[in-house]
Amino acid sequence: MIVLGIETSCDETSAAIVDDTRLLSNVIATQTVHESYGGVVPEFASRAHLRTLVPIIRRALAQAGIDLNELQGCAVTYGPGLAGSLLVGLSLCKGLSLSLGIPWIGINHLEGHIVAPGADGEPPAYPHISLIVSGGHTLLVLVEKPLVYRIVGRSIDDAAGEAFDKVAKVLELGYPGGPAIEKAGLDGNPHSIDFPKALLERDNLDFSFSGLKTAVLYHAQSLGQEKMRQLRADIAASFQQAVIEALVFKAFAALQIHDCKTLVIAGGVARNQQLRRRFEHDCRKSGVTLRIPHPDLCTDNAGMIARAGHMRLSRGESSDFDLDCAPNLSLQSTIS
Repeated sequence: MIVLGIETSCDETSAAIVDDTRLLSNVIATQTVHESYGGVVPEFASRAHLRTLVPIIRRALAQAGIDLNELQGCAVTYGPGLAGSLLVGLSLCKGLSLSLGIPWIGINHLEGHIVAPGADGEPPAYPHISLIVSGGHTLLVLVEKPLVYRIVGRSIDDAAGEAFDKVAKVLELGYPGGPAIEKAGLDGNPHSIDFPKALLERDNLDFSFSGLKTAVLYHAQSLGQEKMRQLRADIAASFQQAVIEALVFKAFAALQIHDCKTLVIAGGVARNQQLRRRFEHDCRKSGVTLRIPHPDLCTDNAGMIARAGHMRLSRGESSDFDLDCAPNLSLQSTIS
């Protein structure tokens, strides 16, 4: 089965093609218009998707060497995300399904992150723990077998990526915050400031980053603007270190509690090189198999949506045309 995947949940426009064994193409267009606004402007995002989605799909087909009429299925993100952005992808996917006479399926964006490692290689062994770390979500998921999930931990306030964005704003580093803090922290001492790490109990797999974000704010305010700018690299490195410590602690606690030997890390924050190196070191030391997708499959992308769609369409599943976008969709709604 050859499946087209479409991703328009936020500010990346993406299309990808997969077949039964591999990812044939994965084209991603990132919108830069939002950078000067310090965050994603929903109206700008949906208009950009309208302009670029069809050309992006054509590029994905051309890179894969596939003709439109060879498609046998179509998958699209229907939530969570920005309503206007989701509607662009959802509407086009439905139109392709009608015009080509092929089945289509709406995919939970979070499920896409979970299956991302299988988009560019063999899927990880089951059961395994999946840590989703993105701008909107921080989740620990027990993946018992293909497409069977159980949420075992989540952020009770800010997601890790959201905390990165807010701290970057405090430190006047710009948007998006993750790459900006990582770059600033390269020149800093990650142990210079002992920022708090919440909920560090072995039997509690939930996360909390709101207190850490507030601690950075108060620390920056106590220094004053000029001093804060002088010490910005140390603050960025120490904040980043505190986030990584919390993620590592919780992930390994989940592995132990649920007796798993394989860890998957996905989501936009998984592009962070310091985080990747720390998990690689600790997993190697502990005998844990680590799977982190290629950086292009960590950010919002259609490759992971195409793979999730292929898995579900191959089982005979499909969506009805009355399926609407679901901006606040949770992973729980996908768990049968």
